[in-house]
Amino acid sequence: MPITLLWAVDVYGRVYSLSTAGQRWERADDTLLELKRVTAGKGRCWGIGCDHHIYLNMMPSEAPIRYREETYENQRWNPVDGFTDTLLPTDRWPWSDVTGMTPQPLHSFQLPSRSWEWEGDWYVDQSCGGEPSQTGGWEYAVDFPANFSPDKKWNSCVRRRRWIRYRRYIAQGTWAKIPLDSPRKPPLPLCDISCGGWEMSDQSGRYPFLWGVSQQGQVWFREGIHPRVPEGSSWEEVEVPKEVAQLSAGPGDLLWALLWDGNLLVRMGLSLDSPTGISWVEVESPGNEVEALHVAVGVSVVWVVTKDYKVWFRRGVNSHNPCGSGWISIGGEMLMVDVGLNDQVWAVGEDRSLYFRMGVTPSEPSGNGWIPVSAQWGSSSVLSCTDSDSELGPVDPQNSTTNTPVLEAEASSVVPLGGADTPTPPEETEDSALASQQDTPKPFIPASDSFINSLVSDREKACMLQPSITEVPQEEGEEPPPALILPTPETAGHDVPWMNVDLEGTEAARSAQMVEPSLGSGIAAATYTLGTLENSQGVGEEDGPVWAWISGGGCDVDVNSQISWLSPTGILSLSLTPVQSAAWSKQQQQDHKEEISKKPLERSNSVWVRKGSLRWWRDWKPQRWMDVGVALEQSTKSDGRKDSIFFVYYSQYNEKKFLQVFINEVTVLVPVLRDCHYAFAVYTAQRTKQRWPLVLAAQTEKDMNDWLNLLSDCCCECRGITSSPSRQALWSTTSKGDIMIHEPSFSLEGPTNPLACDLMFWRQVPGHLRCVESNSLGLVWGIGWDGTAWVHSGHYGQQPTLGKPQTDVRSVHVYENQRWNPMTGYTDRGLPTDRPMWSDESGLKECTKGNTHPPSPEWSWVSEWAVDYNVPGGTDKEGWQYAADFPVTYHGHKTMKDFVRRRRWTRKCKITLRGPWQQVPPIPLSDISLMPCLAQSRMEQVPVWALSDKGDVLCRLGVSPQNPAVRNVTSRLDSWVITHLTISLQTVCLFSQGTSWLHVGTDQPFKSISIGGANQVWAIAKDGAVFYRGSVSPQNPAATLRALPGSSSQTMSPRFLWDHWTRSVLLQPAILCPRADRK
Repeated sequence: MPITLLWAVDVYGRVYSLSTAGQRWERADDTLLELKRVTAGKGRCWGIGCDHHIYLNMMPSEAPIRYREETYENQRWNPVDGFTDTLLPTDRWPWSDVTGMTPQPLHSFQLPSRSWEWEGDWYVDQSCGGEPSQTGGWEYAVDFPANFSPDKKWNSCVRRRRWIRYRRYIAQGTWAKIPLDSPRKPPLPLCDISCGGWEMSDQSGRYPFLWGVSQQGQVWFREGIHPRVPEGSSWEEVEVPKEVAQLSAGPGDLLWALLWDGNLLVRMGLSLDSPTGISWVEVESPGNEVEALHVAVGVSVVWVVTKDYKVWFRRGVNSHNPCGSGWISIGGEMLMVDVGLNDQVWAVGEDRSLYFRMGVTPSEPSGNGWIPVSAQWGSSSVLSCTDSDSELGPVDPQNSTTNTPVLEAEASSVVPLGGADTPTPPEETEDSALASQQDTPKPFIPASDSFINSLVSDREKACMLQPSITEVPQEEGEEPPPALILPTPETAGHDVPWMNVDLEGTEAARSAQMVEPSLGSGIAAATYTLGTLENSQGVGEEDGPVWAWISGGGCDVDVNSQISWLSPTGILSLSLTPVQSAAWSKQQQQDHKEEISKKPLERSNSVWVRKGSLRWWRDWKPQRWMDVGVALEQSTKSDGRKDSIFFVYYSQYNEKKFLQVFINEVTVLVPVLRDCHYAFAVYTAQRTKQRWPLVLAAQTEKDMNDWLNLLSDCCCECRGITSSPSRQALWSTTSKGDIMIHEPSFSLEGPTNPLACDLMFWRQVPGHLRCVESNSLGLVWGIGWDGTAWVHSGHYGQQPTLGKPQTDVRSVHVYENQRWNPMTGYTDRGLPTDRPMWSDESGLKECTKGNTHPPSPEWSWVSEWAVDYNVPGGTDKEGWQYAADFPVTYHGHKTMKDFVRRRRWTRKCKITLRGPWQQVPPIPLSDISLMPCLAQSRMEQVPVWALSDKGDVLCRLGVSPQNPAVRNVTSRLDSWVITHLTISLQTVCLFSQGTSWLHVGTDQPFKSISIGGANQVWAIAKDGAVFYRGSVSPQNPAATLRALPGSSSQTMSPRFLWDHWTRSVLLQPAILCPRADRK
């Protein structure tokens, strides 16, 4: 990993840098340089000086920064003198640029600043078009402007040659002042700057953009920044609707600005073609009553600090959605934050210490905790005073007072400032008492926001004496007096503008630390003036810098980086207080033997993001698949609640756009078959009403299942749904065989608050069934397409078993259609209005044997195409059915009026998967019915009625939630559970208590049967007559068969159709079986 720098500024304007390969803060070489704030990028750092000038520090590199100045000498031929610099009035200048529009004589070129020097004198470029020339660098043409060439012809009336001179940037590694714009008017004094934009392009070494804010709230953009022109050329004003206080530019195309009223502005339309953007969009502050104080932007993250020092994270920020979607509160009390490379977050805490956000990754951009930047500062020569610096002689570094305990003053902002790079004294001795006499008292830290300007103006003046601070000797056993706090001007609290510096608490803490070393020493301390201290170390340096600003835009670290000064023994509380952080810092530096009491850890909000690439079906013209980026963003509240948003990012006509779906609005997630893609559809109530689902496709089946499981888990988490279905769950199946369940809420159970089906959330259960049935005791049974019965192996309150294989076989049909004509008979040439000659059953869709595929990629063919003779209505010996026209009723024999015919081709396919289902052999079933019951009921045995594939009706008693299958050891027959019966029957078989079968004869064939809550079994005969058998009980299982006179029905079951999944996802009506006892 390359060595990069972290930049920071203390409250006195001193600039420090910290290398990722080092362990110590290094101060800038220019000791007179004092900056207000800095902004760093790759290989460079910008700063605003106390003189309101802009400074630039370019990192040293092996390749020098050189810029080529060039100008063209132009001449015209005349018959007397030949080629001369006497041109026509309409010609270009004798010395000009390449276009000839700007005059550029050699003497007009000046160095832009003192940071440049000439490498040599002007010389002629001897090449023409990149190739060596023997003409002395001259290029000839007929006239200006024209195509120049090194060949002189008879009609060459003009010529030119290029002069070149190089200048080199010599200020690398130092802070160089950026010159004012000339002749253009420079901007008013700037109060904030921010650089970014170097990752807006895929080009390596892309130069950054620089933005600035003037003291009058104007926004300025620095033009002309280039790898060979690091300083830029001029400033361009960008119009803003309101006055701006601070702004932040990310490495990409994000730019946020903070307004003086506490709200925020987002710049839209930033791109390489439009680096200044197009328009502004205002975003409200994260706090309802608290205004924003500071904003920081990264590649796809936005952090904000409000005036109560709370830290906030913006959700859903992306180049497609620069405004984001909502705010998340993050633990911590910070004065400012900065987002560096890799979206890593740095901050200046309320205690004026530097902190780093741990655990920031692309999948968890909010991180998981704050740790201090525990690097050393200064050098050994700075940590101690020399004989010429102190009237009392040198201070012994081994006996310096660095073991001072933390004193908690009345003000909440009091912060004990430590961090001297000296070892801890093992014990108090006479030498330590003498050393404490020689200790230098802490200097006074001004609390005014104009202290930097005063320091600059007073640097060359005589040093003014400050009031002395005397340490009163104390006897052993006496209590020390209260900490002495120097008077400071009153501050405005949290309502002070964000650039003001409030150090009243810091001043009080230092006074407390000055009094503490006197305990047990018995010797009065010396008094020093501010001027004496400044000569030795500078104001405030003896205890370490009091930080005011940090910039990590040029510090390349990530969660896997091994940085010595980012290796804490433990993560700080996510909600920091000054006393806590100071105590933690003391513990790390001095290795206390006793544990320091801290505030208990608070659970912080966090954000988790899963990103990927999918294909999206654009459901408007032109309809096609589009490659899109997707992101699932989940936020976790401090109370454990979770909220998620699913984003789809795409581009249309070079304009970045996005779609978003709130996970709590998703109603169903289903796999679909689309152009042989591994696709799935996302439904919401609104999209269901519009019949416009969000259809996405993955490259592989595994990727599709991963996204489906991830989205389904998020949907369940935000609704508080566990993995195991409850007893009151509603079960249903789709026409494809997918199994769906809905967990009803308490409001659903109440009769006064029904929930519409399109508002229910349906989640998929592993497995494949044709129909499913359940009751309120947690019994769930199903039947596959091949008639195999299955029972759900997961009971109420238990985790379902996922390891059992499940297979199913179904038939796929296509229809061959023909029309008769007098010449050739039946042929595949139909009328223009006819259906396709190969179609589905409805005739609306063309389906041939070649283009017909299994229902989904999970299915595989197990047979070849064959004519199906088992078709309702019968067929002839070749499988044809005849009718007068399409579509009418078909029959199996030809008549004189039959002009069309069709026959059905069938092919079997098989699916194998794993799910929480247990097979119940050996009788194939066509339908099943389970006796409904109340959730509070205590039924020991649940009657189950089923219809076999041969038309026999089977009833099984003894089924219970503890033993849902109830095998009969003698007959090897099982019990069944489901609700819909649709085949005729000849004999009713009843089995009670698992001991014997009771056959009940009927005089008519049945086609449907169902058991109700009143212990009555209802049946429908093939001719439509309705029968019921009442008073069914364990004592009288067969009961009495009765017929309802004059009744006629086609089906019988307390059910309704649920058919709102249709359009474009091949999700046909599914059968939903609600129970009559669910109120």
